[in-house]
Amino acid sequence: MIVCDAFVFPHLHKSGGTFVGRMMMTCIASAKRVGYHLPYAEVPASYRALPVIGTVRNPWSYYVSWYHFQQGQAKPNPLFIICSEDRSQGFEGTITNLLTLENDNARVVRLAEAFPDHFVNYGLNVTRSCIRRISGSGLGFYSFLYNRLYAGAPTPRILRMEELRQNLHHALPGLPREELMKCQHFLQSSPNLNVSEHAPYHEYYTPDLAALVAKMDRNLIEAYGYRFDNPDQSRRQL
Repeated sequence: MIVCDAFVFPHLHKSGGTFVGRMMMTCIASAKRVGYHLPYAEVPASYRALPVIGTVRNPWSYYVSWYHFQQGQAKPNPLFIICSEDRSQGFEGTITNLLTLENDNARVVRLAEAFPDHFVNYGLNVTRSCIRRISGSGLGFYSFLYNRLYAGAPTPRILRMEELRQNLHHALPGLPREELMKCQHFLQSSPNLNVSEHAPYHEYYTPDLAALVAKMDRNLIEAYGYRFDNPDQSRRQL
């Protein structure tokens, strides 16, 4: 999470937040980090009256990016280890387990035991108390992360990750003209950040798995107009 004198930016996991955070820390003099992937509920009281800017991503794309990032780690996080059943499952099995955590109490119990009981400054930054809340929620994992992050934020302005370069400049409230110009230059010239190498997302899905994402993340999909057949230039994502 990054705050500045003009607005608050909670960082949704693998949804363009590294790019936005770098822009803020580079271009906005008052910007400072107050934690990593912290939910809005953890915003310091002195910043609670400020507007909230956030991002969201096509859920089908998110799961592909998450899987390939974790698969490439020497020590993946507990979520990947448990949902991939110690790497014995491929993409379909791992993502099926991740999507259906809300109905898999035994797996959630294992995750709760593996996560810390307090916030840390790395990784997903999900506590055991956080992860327990997915049980019975009816949500896919990405929707769970989204709801957890923005809960309590007053009318946050959420931008689709796929259009950040085009739209973020127009969504920044209250910045001095000089800083706004610096942000615009950053958006036009800076390289993509925190990219996971993989093929276009639709190549990884069977019809059944694509339909499961559509079911478990349906509210996000409908709210932001996502479709499975949207072109996804994954190698050019933020």
